[in-house]
Amino acid sequence: MNQVLENPFYYLENFHQVLHWIGERYSDLLTAEEATFLARFPTLPQPARALFVRMVMRKGELFRASKLSYPEIGCPLGAAAPLVEQGWVVQDPELTLDELFDLLQKPEITRVFALSGAERNARKADQLEALRERHEGSHRFSAWYADAGDQVYHILSKPLCDRLRLIFFGNFHQDWSEFVLSNLGIYRYEKVEFSPAARGFRSRRDIDDYLALHACRERFAEGEDPLQLARELPALAGDNEWLLSRRQKMLFQFGQQLEKLGNWAGAFELYEQCAYPGARARAIRVLEKDERLGLAYEWLQRAQAAPESEAERQQLLRMAPRLRRKLGHVRAPAHKPTPVERIDLVLPMPGEDWWVEGVVRDHLWQDEAPCFYVENALANSLFGLLCWDAVFAAIPGAFFHPFHHGPADLHSADFQRRRAALFDACFARLDDGSYGDTIRANFTAKAGLQSPFVYWDAIDDELLDLALACIPAAHLRRWFERILLDIKSNRSGFPDLIQFWPEQRRYRMVEVKGPGDRLQDNQLRWIDYCAEHGMPVSVCYLAWQE
Repeated sequence: MNQVLENPFYYLENFHQVLHWIGERYSDLLTAEEATFLARFPTLPQPARALFVRMVMRKGELFRASKLSYPEIGCPLGAAAPLVEQGWVVQDPELTLDELFDLLQKPEITRVFALSGAERNARKADQLEALRERHEGSHRFSAWYADAGDQVYHILSKPLCDRLRLIFFGNFHQDWSEFVLSNLGIYRYEKVEFSPAARGFRSRRDIDDYLALHACRERFAEGEDPLQLARELPALAGDNEWLLSRRQKMLFQFGQQLEKLGNWAGAFELYEQCAYPGARARAIRVLEKDERLGLAYEWLQRAQAAPESEAERQQLLRMAPRLRRKLGHVRAPAHKPTPVERIDLVLPMPGEDWWVEGVVRDHLWQDEAPCFYVENALANSLFGLLCWDAVFAAIPGAFFHPFHHGPADLHSADFQRRRAALFDACFARLDDGSYGDTIRANFTAKAGLQSPFVYWDAIDDELLDLALACIPAAHLRRWFERILLDIKSNRSGFPDLIQFWPEQRRYRMVEVKGPGDRLQDNQLRWIDYCAEHGMPVSVCYLAWQE
């Protein structure tokens, strides 16, 4: 890595970039502690700053000086002194026995505690368990291990740095490695011209609310009662949609956990107040399991009158006959999907490594009709390439740092509405015939840039040329409209294969099912949609010869 990143202090420069960015854009939202850190950190000697960043970027909060060996920093004891003076790092901290064990190797444990016999040869975990009965409380490292010839440091400022990272990225799933991956060219990002005022958090309350939600999520991951956690979720301000959506998603996940535990009443309590997609269908499901059939049917009827999505409509169609039967209602006519072509293949099982879709692809392939495994890659990529300018438009709140894989509001309810004119302009190219030129131009100009839609590794010039020659613009428009209708649900479920007849300028999509496989819900929705709108789609069922 250092051969590519020639500056040995690359990580320190990246850290300074974050501090400068935050200072320029978020100074009015910072606490006194955060503002003081931003002011004091650049004044420290370079070795101290570099050592601090190294500790921030490593796992844990306790470090032995002997493990902080970096050629560009030099002696860690000297580098740490200014950090100790600032109070950001504690030298020779008090440690519990468990913390000490995390720092020591087995031979050191034997020496420190004068172990012999069976204890000396026991596993480290067993040694710890045995020593707990004899050693209580916390002691300084130097008291535990007087002749270590080493020093231990405890970095206290990691929570502060985590908050600064959150303020910069607007989330916790991105970290300092984004800079390195970008510098190495592993990840490359679209350069969005957003204003200096663009930022993910608009108030200190937004930051504090995010931190509170994150704390609840961590407690949930540790196994705490989801119903109690739901009652402790912070009440959010009503003007930050993505934070509200995050809260709703947590309620939904808490409800799912209560379902797994068989707590139907508790799950319904959460689903009843949850607006996350799918929550209403789950509410009907738990009411049915709880034998509250009348209320379940009331919810079903309200949902059927105004389904939130195609996915919910599909779930309701599956629930309705069962509920009606349990309640003794007259049986309603069954929903009949649009019929699609069925292909039945019986082939010999390959002798070498194989996969079902690949076997069918190779069987269908003809020189005059090439067949490709594309699944979700082709339709999404064509959409992403045509609508690149709309997706990466500098809409307020969508981009606020240089490392966005896509707009921050991608899954928000008003994603399309906020860019309606831009998407209309993109779709107009399907009408005037210029869409092919736009797609090809973006395929060349944007090659390799991060995108929530474009699968760079799955498409090439040959596939692109065949798709643009054989798929009518009207069909592309249908695909793209449906993707935009519900990005989260409709980016997946496309048929596995696509076959082209270039001389006839036509194509067909083929969903492949091997022995024992069945169509998933999102696949059924796409197949039904394509069939309903006259787009050629088939389902191929593969069986092996005896």
